[in-house]
Amino acid sequence: MNVTECLKTRRSIRKYTAEPVDHSVIDSIVSLASYSPSWKNTQITRYIAIEDSSLLAEIADKYTPDYNSNIIRQVSMLMAVTFKKGRCGYERDGSFSTKKGDRWQMFDVGAACQSFCLAAWDHGLGTVIMGIFDEDGISGLLGLPEDQELAALIAIGQPGIIPAVPKRKTVDELLQYR
Repeated sequence: MNVTECLKTRRSIRKYTAEPVDHSVIDSIVSLASYSPSWKNTQITRYIAIEDSSLLAEIADKYTPDYNSNIIRQVSMLMAVTFKKGRCGYERDGSFSTKKGDRWQMFDVGAACQSFCLAAWDHGLGTVIMGIFDEDGISGLLGLPEDQELAALIAIGQPGIIPAVPKRKTVDELLQYR
């Protein structure tokens, strides 16, 4: 699949089959996502592949709203996407490099999440990025170290359905030249 096709056909998948995801495929996806750009090549994004059914059930039951828990109950794997804190957007002396402060961390994780999802689609897997969850609860459940922060959850698996392409804004709406 070429880049154009991948970008135009990848969708957020909210219905999955129960088929497990092979670890070698996940390894390949994370390897590809590692090429995402990052602040001064800090490469702060980390992934935790959650496939233990009791952990998935606990996350769905206790730490996510219904619309996300309904997705999590279908998948055999959920990626917890974390980042190493205090590296992105900072100078060596600990000061911020720009007015954006530590917000560059989420920018870098967002780029990595998109790369992860595109790589998954190229491998025939569906994904949806979820951002509404009990961050402290899931961080505690997963035993995240103090130097990491949970940024997103990504459901990943064999798509049960592939939704139609939603309407897109025109270039005229999105772009201006000055």
